[in-house]
Order: sequence, then C-alpha cells, then structure tokens
Amino acid sequence: MNNQDALEKLNHEIIDCRKCPRLVAWRERVAKEKKRAYLAWEYWGKPVPGFGDINGRIMVIGLAPGAHGSNRTGRMFTGDASGDFLFPALFRAGFANQPESTSISDGLMLHDLFITAACRCAPPENKPTRDEIDNCCGFLMQESALMLNLQGIVALGRIGFEQALNLLRHRYDYEINPKPRFSHSAVFFSEELPNPWLISSYHPSRQNTQTGRLTSGMFDEIWVKARNLLR
Repeated sequence: MNNQDALEKLNHEIIDCRKCPRLVAWRERVAKEKKRAYLAWEYWGKPVPGFGDINGRIMVIGLAPGAHGSNRTGRMFTGDASGDFLFPALFRAGFANQPESTSISDGLMLHDLFITAACRCAPPENKPTRDEIDNCCGFLMQESALMLNLQGIVALGRIGFEQALNLLRHRYDYEINPKPRFSHSAVFFSEELPNPWLISSYHPSRQNTQTGRLTSGMFDEIWVKARNLLR
C-alpha cells in the first residue's frame, strides 16, 4: 500500500470516529440547525481529515474545524474567515494554486504542504477539551508517519503549537529544552536530522486578524521563513 492509499484509509477512519460524545452531538446539531446564510448547504457534520500534498515537506497544524466552515464544507479551513486569511497567504508563497477556498470541489490544490489540525470535530466556542485533543492525537501521528518527506511544521495558534511539540516528542524523540513558550514567528530546530523544524504563528482567526494582532505582512513572513528552511 502506498502512502496515498494509506492516507485514504486513515481518512475513512477519521471520518467514522465517534470517540467524543460532546463533539459528536455538537457537530451534528450544527449541521442540522445550520446558519441562515448556509441554509441551502448540506453540511458535512463529521470529523474533518487533513488535506493537501502528503508527499510535501511541510505540515501545518491548526486548531479545529469551524462550526460553519470546515464542519460545513468537509475540508480544513475551507469556507470560513480563517481560511479567507490563510489561503491567500499560501498562494502568495507558492504553496497553493489559488487564493481562495469556498468548497471541497473548488479546484484548490496545495503544493509541498499538508494541512491538518489538533482536533478533527468542530468544538463548541472553538474550545476542545484536553481529552478531546488527546483522542485525536493518534491521527496526527499517523499523518506525520505518512509524510515521508517531512522537513518542518508550521503551528497555527497555541494549541497547534502544543500538539506540534507533542508530535516531536513522541514521534521523533525530540524534546526542545528549555520547553519553549508560544510566540509568533519563533523558529525551533534541531541540528540532528531528520528532526523537523518548527515555526509558531498566531492563528489566522477573525479575532486575531480583525484586531490587527496578525497582519498579512506578519503572516507572509511565516511562509517565507518556512520556504527558506526547506532543503
């Protein structure tokens, strides 16, 4: 089985997951009640698998699907304000073939980059519990194992950063000492290959982008750093 077939098998496992009763109830409730602007949509309403170039060199770890974004479209960051900020940046940096993503069938393709998340189900108030994040940890580990060319991780937000550190610790036996504090645009790497480097970034949430905490220029710098670190 090649890694693309293995990814499809893993995606089916993710989509069928019902480990977290609170998240199952919430995602399905949202998919049924819908948002007024999307009444004509048939919501996805299931766990959202990662997507992109599994043969790529960069893994991007976000937080979780948005209730009316990925939980509606079925693809990470697609159809919400965070994606409206993320995909133009990836396009400018040459990691995406187009600057927008509105549906799973809109033709978006990612180059050299795979997008995933700490939590695969839309959580109430965008706040998954520690147990809910831990239930998804195995999926993240399996995705990273399929990325045979993985060189680096870009973590979007504090929770994505924590899961990136967890991934480095358990998959690569790589502990960053002293334990790093989350900050925007920080870079961590080991001189011992094949340990991936790690870049932390503020999450491109509406709260961060509309308040100016994260600007387009600040976000572009993240992807320039990522590209410059690729071997």
